[in-house]
Amino acid sequence: MNPSNISHTGRRLLDRRNFLNDNTTSLGAIALASLLGQDRLLASSDSGPIIDPARPYAPRQPHFPAKAKNVVVIFCAGAVSQLETWDYKPELIRWDDKPLPGGPEVTFQGPAGNLARPQYEFRQRGQSGKWVSDMIPHLAELTDDIAFVHSLTSKSNTHGPAENFLSTGFVLDGFPSLGSWVTYALGSENQNLPSYVAIPDPRGVPQNGSNNWGPGFLPAAFQGTTMSSKNPIRHLVAPGVSGEADRAARTLLQQLNARHLESNPDDSQLAARIASYELAARMQLSVPEIADFSTEPEYILKMYGADDMKNPDKAAFARNCILARRLIESGVRFVQLFNGAYASGGKLNWDGHNALKEQYDVHAEILDQPAAALIRDLKQRGLLKDTLVVWCTEFGRMPFFQKGAKGRDHNPDGFTCWMTGAGVKPGVSHGATDELGQRAVENLHPLYHFNATILHLLGLDYERLSYEHNGIQRRLTNVEGKLIPEIIQA
Repeated sequence: MNPSNISHTGRRLLDRRNFLNDNTTSLGAIALASLLGQDRLLASSDSGPIIDPARPYAPRQPHFPAKAKNVVVIFCAGAVSQLETWDYKPELIRWDDKPLPGGPEVTFQGPAGNLARPQYEFRQRGQSGKWVSDMIPHLAELTDDIAFVHSLTSKSNTHGPAENFLSTGFVLDGFPSLGSWVTYALGSENQNLPSYVAIPDPRGVPQNGSNNWGPGFLPAAFQGTTMSSKNPIRHLVAPGVSGEADRAARTLLQQLNARHLESNPDDSQLAARIASYELAARMQLSVPEIADFSTEPEYILKMYGADDMKNPDKAAFARNCILARRLIESGVRFVQLFNGAYASGGKLNWDGHNALKEQYDVHAEILDQPAAALIRDLKQRGLLKDTLVVWCTEFGRMPFFQKGAKGRDHNPDGFTCWMTGAGVKPGVSHGATDELGQRAVENLHPLYHFNATILHLLGLDYERLSYEHNGIQRRLTNVEGKLIPEIIQA
């Protein structure tokens, strides 16, 4: 070969010194990439779970062995005051009805008043001696099974965006909910029921409605299906059509759909549409069975408070709790159980601005016994060892009353949520707010960390679970997720 025909790059490659120098640099880069990969500092090459459009709810393997298989989220809408429930602040008693030195003059809804003591008595509970309010005596009995996080923070002090942040990791609309991420990643163990069910409060839907269970930019198959003991899934039965005729029509339709799919084998949207119709057909049999409480013994109805004739809202919420247990028992992956509805001056949810004690007496009666019974029932049936139960609210409340009122304003700077069940370290309290309960001061955790820990307990790496949207690899925890190892069992 004529050397004059060789390019400058080619001649450089034939030079022994350049060859050895390039090898040294290349090997160093390979070693660096390996080390960065081990420390999880490289962008993930994981393209997400492989989903068959014809079987979008098929069970899928987690990233690593999971401690929990299912989740129940008890979402108390309206922002429950941590100071009346889980976060005992005796200094508030000493400072009762005194101004907060250096405190804000105005908060979210107007001028700030004087500091106000907890509106319920606190007492120590269980072997852990945890101080919990008398407002929730049934849940208080479970303290030794619970891991509390007292130092959570939110990015918003407005109910709608704060609900978004808790449920989706973003304050804006349009992002997938936690349940959608989980079912997108893991599918479901039951192919006759939705993989993700949202159960609204008997009094109505939360402030941001379906955003709390929406799929955002994930495939629509992973949206939560709404149902409750009061309002079962609609349109499952065709009026005026006999069961035999309905079955015959569904069989024919299934055959026609299968033939059409054979002629369009690469049409994933068609396959997904057919899969949704087939799930709806199976639900015609499974949903009425799951919602039939006639098989529940009287002692179970009594344990939950579902037989309470004097308080229909409590009885209805109790039946929702029983429905949640039945769904978990049937292999539904994710159940979101709401307590409290939309903004209503605190009458229908926990938004206690004006008459906190009076309104919380009502809301606590609805929540306490049924929610505690749900956890006990899961435990006695052996379901709690595989089920993660999460109690959450969008933010907390201020240590002072609003001026001229007997209620507390919004507080996103320090509040409490908790977990119990599969993989959770029982009887621990992690993080702390200041002595008056206004701000998180010890082991601060934005809600990203809380959601990252939920994913981790399900065997999901919160940094690998992503979906490309508008050219960005989006995650539930954005780029700010971290675990809360102090509440996870070794």
